[in-house]
Amino acid sequence: MKQYLGIDSSTQSLKGIIIDRCGILAEESVHFGSDLPEYRSPNGFLAHENPEIVHANPLMWLAALDLLFDKMQKKGIRLDRICGISGSGQQHGSVYLNSSFEKSLASLDAGKTLAEQLQPTLSRATSPIWMDHSTRDQCRALSERFGSRLQEITGSAPAERFTGPQIMKFARQDPAQWANTNRIHLVSSFLCSVLCGKSTSIDYGDGAGMNLLNLKTLKWDSEITGFTAPNLAEKLPLAVPSNTIEGGLCGYFGKYGLKPGIPVVVWSGDNPCSLIGIGCAQPGTIGISLGTSDTVFAPMSVFKTDPLGCGHVFGNPAGGFMSLICFANGSLAREEIRKKYQVDWAGFEEEIRGTVPGNGGSLMLPRFSPECTPSAPAGVVYGYDELSSSAGENIRALLESQALSMRLHSKWTDEKVHTIHLTGGASKLNGFRKILADVFQADVMTQESSNAAGLGAAMRAANAVDHLSFEELAEKLCLPVDRVLHNPDTKIIYDPMLEQYKRLEKGI
Repeated sequence: MKQYLGIDSSTQSLKGIIIDRCGILAEESVHFGSDLPEYRSPNGFLAHENPEIVHANPLMWLAALDLLFDKMQKKGIRLDRICGISGSGQQHGSVYLNSSFEKSLASLDAGKTLAEQLQPTLSRATSPIWMDHSTRDQCRALSERFGSRLQEITGSAPAERFTGPQIMKFARQDPAQWANTNRIHLVSSFLCSVLCGKSTSIDYGDGAGMNLLNLKTLKWDSEITGFTAPNLAEKLPLAVPSNTIEGGLCGYFGKYGLKPGIPVVVWSGDNPCSLIGIGCAQPGTIGISLGTSDTVFAPMSVFKTDPLGCGHVFGNPAGGFMSLICFANGSLAREEIRKKYQVDWAGFEEEIRGTVPGNGGSLMLPRFSPECTPSAPAGVVYGYDELSSSAGENIRALLESQALSMRLHSKWTDEKVHTIHLTGGASKLNGFRKILADVFQADVMTQESSNAAGLGAAMRAANAVDHLSFEELAEKLCLPVDRVLHNPDTKIIYDPMLEQYKRLEKGI
């Protein structure tokens, strides 16, 4: 039976997952902090004195790609059986390359590492990623120039983490390096290019997260790119459908047992891939990914944009569009609270068992780092007396506040929700699953693999290479291993709390 590989380059790790049409066959991962300590990125990004500036070293992603295949090979995984590859990259991150990039890709030497061969092709040593909030001035300039038209065309109001504002900042602050930049890739298209041995395209799903792609024409908007940076349109790859086969795997990867020439499908963003990987293709279902950031995403019945400007519209790999709302304070916020009370994750769960739904109305704005929905600087705001509350009550306050924020900021889609597909590391927290079910008044399903983005990438490979339908694949690969039913009696608790949270947020 044919096998397909999906690779997910997320904020903190690089993961690989192999499937056939009936199930998951193997998984492996590289954690940037523990497996590649030489890059000094314990959480996947470089330390900076300004907390609003968050960059990563793109050479770390290349080293991780080599290490992932090396681990899989040493584990005895038969990589020669793979018949198609695709991938997922953390959205919005950008890689800046000089004119030697294409030539270096075409002549990769299997006797050397990817990082040492491609380091000279970088026109910018580091890559701003989605956690960067340093482009406030650029977002303001875009808003003043285009007004609501930018959101109507690109699906999103100017967002600090989006690639367009990041490019504008770089081009204006460092014109010499900008002039030396020949090609700009997203994390997804950069790694896809490495696999193909040539510069590849950007798919509509990931390209929509740049504030540059016109979702009505599915082309880079000439007015927006022209205003953003000089000659920007010339430096961007083509934008293509998510089922595009970009080429064959380059010979470099034969050293790991992979067959050179097997089809490589254009990579997409982690959120579009996760939509596929949790089987969330039908309206009425939404996906929630509980990762470094928390995201709420769903297929859209009708194209529309968020009137408050917090939500986004991306391309759906299954066709059409998807909504997405991102919250920067996801697992990093949960980790801060866990560390505060010096408990492991089992202890974290144990603490909230003695608390009750609603928690006496205790709510917080959990901004342990700068927040993007809505945009706000770091600074936790408590709507109750945090110091006199127990550890369990404070943990519940965090989780209920996160769930209410998700519900509040996803209302603009007007989609009626009956089922939530949950993924990401924190989906293992039983207490949080129950809180989400009751806050949304929808049943919550989790599945065997927590790597929804990687699974979605593998499913996209199977769909593009051998035309297997996403519905058929989801029936076998996205089966729930756990289902939490919502309690209708909690509606009278959480509906008023939603308004309470809204007032707390508005007051700040």
